Amino acid sequence: MKNVLKALAIVCFMASCESKTAHPKMDYDKAKSAINESIAAWDKGWESKDIGLSLKHYADSTDWTNAFGDRVRTKEELRELLEDIFSLDFVMSGDNNYGENEITFLNDSIATVRSLNIRKNQNWPDGSPMDDRQIHHLRVFKNVNGEWLIVNHLIGQAWQKNPKADTLAIED
Repeated sequence: MKNVLKALAIVCFMASCESKTAHPKMDYDKAKSAINESIAAWDKGWESKDIGLSLKHYADSTDWTNAFGDRVRTKEELRELLEDIFSLDFVMSGDNNYGENEITFLNDSIATVRSLNIRKNQNWPDGSPMDDRQIHHLRVFKNVNGEWLIVNHLIGQAWQKNPKADTLAIED
């Protein structure tokens, strides 16, 4: 019995001393650079109506929703929707003013990115000017075989609040 306990103690000791394989640390700066390049490609593709460049960093299975509630779930469906969007001159007019991307790594293979674009000088379909507005992008990136791909993209917009309308609502 004594020998069994000694053998068990030795096995336990050896198991606790087993060398652990160290995983290489992720290069977050390199990942941020790749993600920022991806977003820059989207922005450049949007401004030049280049669908291929716009879609370059999307996963085949992606969930994309714009500020008007249009939702697609594949890269091919997004391609078809962008063909329609890029054909609308009033949508494509105006000036983009992009801010910094806020990148948060949830783990070594998932990152969220918030981006802001202040859209100016755009017109409605009838040619009348739109107010400037904030276009918010929330993207989820996944590291797939070393490539950061967009698996989810939600676009929202905020119009300037009308202080007079807020006051009227309070008085009612």
